[in-house]
Amino acid sequence: RPLITLVAGPSKEAVMPKLIEEPTVIQSAGNKPKRIEEYVGRVNTGDAGVSVARMVSPEGWVEPGQKPGFREITLVLRGLLRVEHNEGVIDVRAGQAVVTSPGEWVRYDTPESGGAEYVAVCVPAFTPSTVHRDDG
Repeated sequence: RPLITLVAGPSKEAVMPKLIEEPTVIQSAGNKPKRIEEYVGRVNTGDAGVSVARMVSPEGWVEPGQKPGFREITLVLRGLLRVEHNEGVIDVRAGQAVVTSPGEWVRYDTPESGGAEYVAVCVPAFTPSTVHRDDG
């Protein structure tokens, strides 16, 4: 029996944790295939407020530049994620994170041997129409 019962809004229905049993694999942009596993977001859970995805990208992967309409927090789990922006470049290594703001131009790539694995959290949730890629 739970120690605390939460109530949601006027309906007073109990709120319970929800297990996400598996992600939905999303097609990626870039010069090489990258695996995107959305756990929470518009596609897998119907959540428009936030998206959480695990990415696995190969060595030499480069994504088109973009000016997303969302805040993105990226935590690198393995390897190196390079983030190019208008003022320079940030190399984000395993155990580090980077935060980008809506409307800020960025381009991601994974230049080192072995590629990279990382988790991206977008607020509000990622959509193809709000990422505003340079190539379209």
